[in-house]
Amino acid sequence: MWFLFALLTTLAWGAADLFYKKGAVEKDKYSHLKTTVIVGLVMGVHAVYTLITSDINYDFANIIVYLPVSAMYILSMTIGYFGLKYLELSISSPIQNSSGAVTCILCLVILGQSLDALSAIGVVMICAGVIALGFVEKKLQNEYAIGDDRKYAIGFVAFLMPVLYCIIDALGTFFDAYYLDDVATTPLLNVTEDTFEAVANTSYELTFFICAVILFIFIKFVKKQEFSPKMQGNRLCAAVFETVGQFFYVYAMSGNGVVAAPMIASYCVVSIILSRIFLKEKLAVSQYITIIVTILGIILLGVNDGLSGDF
Repeated sequence: MWFLFALLTTLAWGAADLFYKKGAVEKDKYSHLKTTVIVGLVMGVHAVYTLITSDINYDFANIIVYLPVSAMYILSMTIGYFGLKYLELSISSPIQNSSGAVTCILCLVILGQSLDALSAIGVVMICAGVIALGFVEKKLQNEYAIGDDRKYAIGFVAFLMPVLYCIIDALGTFFDAYYLDDVATTPLLNVTEDTFEAVANTSYELTFFICAVILFIFIKFVKKQEFSPKMQGNRLCAAVFETVGQFFYVYAMSGNGVVAAPMIASYCVVSIILSRIFLKEKLAVSQYITIIVTILGIILLGVNDGLSGDF
C-alpha cells in the first residue's frame, strides 16, 4: 500500500503548494511565520484527535526523540514559505522538490537500501524530470528577466530559499527513512509494528504545534502584528492539505523510503499544473516534456509494484 499512500501525499501536497502561494503576502514581513502558525495549529488539532481516538500508547518523550526529523521539516517549510513571497510557484516548487534526488542517494549509500531494475528506472525518470524542470524554470526566469515581463526577475536571496529548502528537507526525509525503516531498529519509544508510523507523525505534529504557539506569541504580542482569523483562509486550506499529506507520508516512507521519497518529491508537478490553472501561468514545451517524464516514472513505479504483488 505504500504506493497509494505516496500518491495521496503527492496530490495533497501539490494542492497545499497552491494555497501556500495564494496566502503569501509579499508586503507582509511576517507572512511566512503566520503561515507556519496556521499549519502548526491545524497539525496540533490533528495530533490531539489522534491521541484521543487512537490507541497508540503514545510516549511524549518521542517529541524529543523525533526532534531531528521534525526540526528539519519545520525549518525547511518556513524557509519555503518565505521564498514563495517573492518567487513564482512554478520556479520555487521544482527546485524545492529536487530534494527527493538527494534523499534517494543518501538512502542508497548510507542506509544500504536497494532497487530492482524497473524501480530504478522509475526513480531515475522522476529525479531527472524534477531536476530538469528546475533547470527549465531557471532558464525561463532569465528570459523573462531580460524581456518585458519582470515577474521572474528575482534577487539572489529569494532564489536561495528553495535551494536551502531542498537541502534541509532532504536531510529530514533521510532521517525519516532511518526512523521509519523498521520497527525493530527505530529510535522511537514504546512503539509496535502497528503504531510506529502514527507515533512518528504525532510527534512531528505536536512539535509543529509547539512552534506555532511560540511564533503566535512572538508575532501578536512581541511584534504587535495583526493576525486576523478572517485573513487566513488560503493558509488554512494549505494547512489542511499539508496535514492530510503528512498523514499519508509516514506510511509511504515506512513502506519503501528509497522509492517513495523521489516519487513524493514529484508533487511539484501537481503544483505547477494547478498554478497554470488557477494562477493563470503558462507552460512551455520544455516544461510539458519534463512533467510527462516525471509522471511516466510515477506510473512505472506503480505498475511495477502492482506486478510484484505489494500494491
